[in-house]
Parts: sequence; structure tokens; C-alpha cells
Amino acid sequence: MKKFKIPSVPPTTNKCIRFPNDVIEQVEDAIKGKNCTFTAFVVEAVRIALENIKEENENK
Repeated sequence: MKKFKIPSVPPTTNKCIRFPNDVIEQVEDAIKGKNCTFTAFVVEAVRIALENIKEENENK
């Protein structure tokens, strides 16, 4: 049996950024009815984008 570990929340910093209204609407539509916040969606999208950039740089 796996031992339960209380998850730790990574440290965060508040950043104020502006999104075009159409992008906000598209994100809100994508997460509607799902257990996901706008912030969580954006953080995951940025992580994937950073991974893609890293992979592209490694393939050069």
C-alpha cells in the first residue's frame, strides 16, 4: 500500500497580465463544467508551451 503524503503547494507569485477578451471567453468555454480554474488552465498551457520550446531547441 502506498503511504499517504500531504501534497505541498508550490510557492507562487501573483502576476497581473492582460488577456484579449476573445481568449478569455475561449478559455472559460473550454473549462466550463470541468473542475478547473482559469489560472490552472493558463499555468498548464504555459508549461506545455515551455516544454515545446525546450524540445525544439534540443532538436536544433
